Amino acid sequence: MPIQALRADASHIETIAPLFDAYRGFYLQPSNLPQSRDFIAERIARNESVIFLAMDTHGEALGFVQMFPTFSSIDAHRTWLLGDLFTTPAARGKGVATLLMNTARDFARLSGAKGMTLETATDNISAQRLYESLGYVRDPGYYTYCLDLQQS
Repeated sequence: MPIQALRADASHIETIAPLFDAYRGFYLQPSNLPQSRDFIAERIARNESVIFLAMDTHGEALGFVQMFPTFSSIDAHRTWLLGDLFTTPAARGKGVATLLMNTARDFARLSGAKGMTLETATDNISAQRLYESLGYVRDPGYYTYCLDLQQS
């Protein structure tokens, strides 16, 4: 299946929104297509993220990766947070996720970033295998903490 990864812009919002909604569903969030559409549209409009979309030769969307720019004070360099990676169930096992991850890596490298970071659920073993196969190393030295501002 020939596939290509292209950088998404505002013309791709309607294509990405259902994928993003399905991604959120994978993490047990209730489906909310308008919220998903608004979130993606706002990130693109504000230039707050970079999204690459995987498409087949028939124009079918197979998945996406979304990256957020950040900086490492310790390294004093730009880094990218790979916030979201999703492929449709039909596209899994066909190299789509690898294509998206490599496209994200190449973009980060061209931007002059020192590195990329990502998080995944502890039970998402297939994603962990993919990341480790691409050279990502689990960080044993840091914990991730979250503060829910809507509950505090």
